[in-house]
Amino acid sequence: MFNMSFFIVVLVFMFLASAIKILNEYERGVIFRLGRLIGSKGPGLIILIPLVDKMQKVSLRLVVLDVPPQDVITRDNVSVKVNAVVYFRVIDPNKAIIEVDNYLYATSQLSQTTLRSICGEAALDELLSEREKLNLKIQEILDRHTDPWGIKVTNVELKQIDLPDEMKRAMAKQAEAERERRAKVIHAEGEAQAAAKLAEAAEVMSNPVALQLRYLQTLTEVATENSSTTIFPLPMELIRPFMKLADKMGA
Repeated sequence: MFNMSFFIVVLVFMFLASAIKILNEYERGVIFRLGRLIGSKGPGLIILIPLVDKMQKVSLRLVVLDVPPQDVITRDNVSVKVNAVVYFRVIDPNKAIIEVDNYLYATSQLSQTTLRSICGEAALDELLSEREKLNLKIQEILDRHTDPWGIKVTNVELKQIDLPDEMKRAMAKQAEAERERRAKVIHAEGEAQAAAKLAEAAEVMSNPVALQLRYLQTLTEVATENSSTTIFPLPMELIRPFMKLADKMGA
């Protein structure tokens, strides 16, 4: 009698364990009854019919998919390695289970092929300078192809672009040449501005009064030096009256 009661308790426990399921807030259970889809349930307490119902859990949280580096030949025949990260979530659990065998694997493979295709259509300069445009293009293609699977691709980001060593050296030389060109342009602009200022100063100094003031200023600056002997010219206008006086006295 005791053994029979124990056996019944075990059967009841096994029945409850297989019939009662608890799903988290971010989970949904896709229920199949005798192989036929009856819909998704959850979150919370789910009661199944043992040996009749079968449930597959699906997470509705955002999935971060790391796309491994892909060998890409750009439109201008440069070989690079490009990797990316794809953000997506399941919005229809029923489609995610019945429309594709493994939606995680399928999305990963689709992301890799799309990444190679889109990056192969772009030139190297576009890969380096127009990442946002390529991100949106890849996202649109992935979202369109995964929509029948009940998946929504929310974002795609190109992570890293690895260039060959010879291309890195060529780009470094190009950047150095560009810096030299800018430096020469800036120097030439400075020379032009200096020449313009000198021309303006020469025009001002052509005035006799301004020239005389500049001469006096120069004398003041020379007088501050510690040299023992200073020789400077005098304007002829100052010397001429003395010369005339000396001629009269000599006569």
